[in-house]
Amino acid sequence: MISYQDGIFHLRGETVSMVLKVDRWGLLELLHFGEAVADGDAEAFRFRPGLGWGSSVLLDDTDTESCPDALGLAWSGPGRGDYRESPLELGGEAVDLRYESHTVSDGIVPTGTSLVQAHGEGESLTVTLSQPGAKLQLIFTLFGDVICRRTVLENTGDRPLTVTKLMSSLLDLQGSFLMTTFDGGWIREREKHTVPVGPGRIVNESTTGASSNRHATGVLLSETDTTEDHGRVYGFDLIWSGNHHTAAQQSLQGLTRVVQGVSPAGFALTLEPGAKLRTPEAVMTFSTEGFGGLSAILHRFVSDHIIPAQWRRKERPVLFNSWEGCMFDFDHRRLVGLAKDAKDLGCELFVLDDGWFGQRNDDTAGLGDYTVNKKKLPHGLKGLGEKINSLGMSFGLWFEPESVNMDSDLYRAHPDWALTDGFQPLLGRHQLLLDLTKPEVRDYIVENVSAILDSAPISYVKWDMNRHSVALGVKAYDHILGLYEVLARIFGPRPQILLETCASGGDRSDLGMLCFGPQVWCSDNTDPICRQTIQGSLSYLYPQSTFGAHVSAAPHAQTLRSTPLCTRGYVSFFGCLGYELDLKHLLGIEKDEIRAQIGLYKQYRQVFQFGQFRRLDNGWQVSGDGITIAACFRGLVEAAPGYERLRLKGLDPQKRYRFHTVPRKLRIGQFGSLVKHVAPVDLDPNGLILRTADRHITLPDGEQAFTASGAALMAGIRLLPLFRGTGYHKDQRTLTDFGAELYIIEEDQT
Repeated sequence: MISYQDGIFHLRGETVSMVLKVDRWGLLELLHFGEAVADGDAEAFRFRPGLGWGSSVLLDDTDTESCPDALGLAWSGPGRGDYRESPLELGGEAVDLRYESHTVSDGIVPTGTSLVQAHGEGESLTVTLSQPGAKLQLIFTLFGDVICRRTVLENTGDRPLTVTKLMSSLLDLQGSFLMTTFDGGWIREREKHTVPVGPGRIVNESTTGASSNRHATGVLLSETDTTEDHGRVYGFDLIWSGNHHTAAQQSLQGLTRVVQGVSPAGFALTLEPGAKLRTPEAVMTFSTEGFGGLSAILHRFVSDHIIPAQWRRKERPVLFNSWEGCMFDFDHRRLVGLAKDAKDLGCELFVLDDGWFGQRNDDTAGLGDYTVNKKKLPHGLKGLGEKINSLGMSFGLWFEPESVNMDSDLYRAHPDWALTDGFQPLLGRHQLLLDLTKPEVRDYIVENVSAILDSAPISYVKWDMNRHSVALGVKAYDHILGLYEVLARIFGPRPQILLETCASGGDRSDLGMLCFGPQVWCSDNTDPICRQTIQGSLSYLYPQSTFGAHVSAAPHAQTLRSTPLCTRGYVSFFGCLGYELDLKHLLGIEKDEIRAQIGLYKQYRQVFQFGQFRRLDNGWQVSGDGITIAACFRGLVEAAPGYERLRLKGLDPQKRYRFHTVPRKLRIGQFGSLVKHVAPVDLDPNGLILRTADRHITLPDGEQAFTASGAALMAGIRLLPLFRGTGYHKDQRTLTDFGAELYIIEEDQT
């Protein structure tokens, strides 16, 4: 709830509080953001600068408490004594915004920019600051333990204002912190990096036009002793899919300023008299229960208030995507054959990826056109979709509506619709972006995509975007607003369509896109070892139900690494499961294993997709409805390994649980020449007999089953021994490099 008394605002959730103060100079001070405190505690957090700091500027020359540079603030401006980073820049002019008024209201303040799904919850505080010629609304909306902030700048004067920077949020937090960001690039997204925040400013920023695979929108600020389960940590994110900026810097007084918003790089907007500029929402929360506790808060917020309401806790289908299996080389007959094989394995949704339109036989032509390629699909999308439906599967389709190839009918007709900068066009993946700031471009996309969706039984869309832009410039902000309009116009009237957004994989994995579709394609990298990093990093901010996770062929196209099929499956289980490979090359025993994987996933789908996710020392865990499922992932095998433990989290120490290993089969071939030691005849490990046996014969691997208390399982149970050289035993775990294990733990009702 939000309370106000004597100039003090208290935004309080179950475990989090933000305490704000309007001081006697009209500045909005941040007294506290962190653990939940009581109303009336503001005096305990008051700033008392004593003699002050010698060379600082004072708003009142007789009062050292009037030093803007030494106060913890919730907003500030340049040129009036605060030398830290400013959240607002008006073309080099000084800014002197002071408190004017405030309101407290239920729900979300209707400024037209909020993408959050209120669902009848939330409470908002609007603080209005003003100066001659300008008015600023600071809007705080409380959703449980998460606070969303945005700003609205209004030109109340009689001359234009030049806005070169407007952030969504500013906070001054007392303390020393480590800043964790998630960075990378194509097929190497979301690598975790942690650096100390000191006097030099640390900036996490994207200037590519997208939220980007280079730098994720979300960051963490933690104290140095914070662990997965203990310690103080703040989480920050932005509901935005374009250029973004989050910076942190510590002052001499030990205050760490955090600013969030649209990147000011190349930003310039003329605000005419009477006009308003609205920012996207900044998301922030806090936990004393370490990174795991913070993730739990953010996961609930995303599930309850970000993804579209119709997809909350609604199970996602197991899909098969055609891309890695056939790329551009397909026709109706081949796709139907793939669909039959996928259905036989247990898949529920068949997705046709790139190559179904125009002259799209490679990535050099066709983008921007929506004429179905009748050479490949003589029965059209309708005929293909109906055939897929007749097999008992739903049908999905890939689009890339934001881009255009120069070799396309659209570009030949409307070259001015492409986004350029006045120089020779620079291509990325042989394509340009369309200028979404133009109404006619938005109308073209909406009309054509809508017509395709209404022409065939399409229940799923993969919405891709495969290039950055170097031509957005000052259009970057309006371009993303144009994208949001397009998505709302297409999918608002079609809420039944499952939308998965993609941008060269994980180039736009952000809260803004999740407001329109409940899941994102995390990466074009489907190597499960890489995916452990990618999905593991995303899990700090987003729930696993938002991850598209596919099993592909090994060796993997992105790494040439061979990994066991069980590992590929188990990593993908912790997300929205899919398969993406050429099924005709699978062995019979591999098909049997995939059938078993899909069957197990369907049995526990609610838990895998919507259970509480926890990161373990050597794997992941999900829990829900009395069931816990844990996966352990291995790296390279070591000789003569010692005993290992598995420590689970979040169980009831007083309850009893049934623990068992998901059965796993060993192929004969992985033993190589060791087979000679047990066979009655001398066999060539590379010969026909053993190669044939490897295709058909498996051995059971170590399976463990027992009943134990939650206390014992959280203390750490001892697993079966690992392979220790030269022999097979049914009560050992015979894992190869990059192997994985899955354990089911259920409450014992007996």
